Amino acid sequence: MKESFHGHKKSLIFLTGFMGSGKSTIGPILANALGYEYLDVDQRIEHKTNKLIAEIFKSEGEQAFRTLERDILLELAELNHCVISLGGGTIANEENCQLVLQKGILVYLKLSPDEIIQRVQYRNDRPLLRDANGKLLPLPELKNRVLDLMNRREHFYARADVVITADNMRVGATVDEIMKNIHFMIE
Repeated sequence: MKESFHGHKKSLIFLTGFMGSGKSTIGPILANALGYEYLDVDQRIEHKTNKLIAEIFKSEGEQAFRTLERDILLELAELNHCVISLGGGTIANEENCQLVLQKGILVYLKLSPDEIIQRVQYRNDRPLLRDANGKLLPLPELKNRVLDLMNRREHFYARADVVITADNMRVGATVDEIMKNIHFMIE
């Protein structure tokens, strides 16, 4: 149990982790196991704007995306009995981090840089892993970008109530591990 958990039971579970960490895969299964609703911040943004995340980054820029992300997070933080998948960078903002820690239980799905690169290297829906022209980064540059983003975000991720090292862990085992770690924190 982390110091940030002070015995106040909560009914929101926020999943954080780097892109490719499995938040969108684990989230619905965890929600089902808890009898909670599942919500995804990125999906909500896409639904609200009728644009893909990559399109928002390209046409309006990262700052406009982060503003939308904050608005959606504020809405979702008022709900109860939900598992919410955050975008990989949602938590890398002090106000967002504090809100999440205050309103719910933060679970960090931690992966090694090598595992992340393995999972995201061929994905074309990750705007932060593309060059200025929208092309996939060559592997050496991709590794540098992933390491840089991870280094900038790690101190936010490390504030999670629960950290699950998910390298080579099957989905079911990951969900079981989360359940084991949060059972005494949830309403």
